[in-house]
Amino acid sequence: MLCNGVLWLIIGSYNASSATKVADVDLALAVKNKAIDISPDLKGTSIFLVGINGAMKTSMGKLLADALRYYYFDSDNLVEEAAGGGSAGKSFRERDKEGFSESETEVLKQLSSMGRLVVCAGNGAVQSITNLALLRHGLSIWIDVPLDMIARDAIENGSQLSESEIFSSGSYSELAVLYEELKGRYATADTTVSLHKVASQLGHDDLDAVTKEDMAMEVLMEIEKLVRVKKLMEEAARPF
Repeated sequence: MLCNGVLWLIIGSYNASSATKVADVDLALAVKNKAIDISPDLKGTSIFLVGINGAMKTSMGKLLADALRYYYFDSDNLVEEAAGGGSAGKSFRERDKEGFSESETEVLKQLSSMGRLVVCAGNGAVQSITNLALLRHGLSIWIDVPLDMIARDAIENGSQLSESEIFSSGSYSELAVLYEELKGRYATADTTVSLHKVASQLGHDDLDAVTKEDMAMEVLMEIEKLVRVKKLMEEAARPF
């Protein structure tokens, strides 16, 4: 028979778990409501998520697409699928980087001509001027996630990064080099959503406490600012 102390400990743990689940449901609903609020002004404009690929960027992108009732695509996955998918697609990425980049540009050309998309752009999608111009067909957002979190993703799920990008022996020096090489181009996005900043705003010391819903809400608020500015500029340009 359980003593009262143990019983209350179990009840307390259950209540805390239930409260967390309720909070998650409430936040997920808030994300959907915010998406509904901004949709009329967004007018089907596609969203391009740039930054180093990782679990947060991917899961948040899918959540965002669902909330906005958009279609979700990963540009790297599309290139790999066109090359045969599976190991053939990954082999294409590794053996012919120039060909892979050219194929990614073709994919972005097709996606940029469409509307109502959330596109998780590949790591190198910002490397060419052509690609940067294509991203301007929609709203581009840099999802800036700390390298150690992305590095952990790479260890836990190698499919998130190509072999050449996965560091060895616990070091993320290669990832850091990639980040330093590309961050200037990522910064040309229309806006940035930083996981560090979101954690600070929410009062979290533990970055893992930031959820995909937290990030999606921040993205939607940034989108709201962008479409509001665009609307004001359009109104100012109208003749009296």
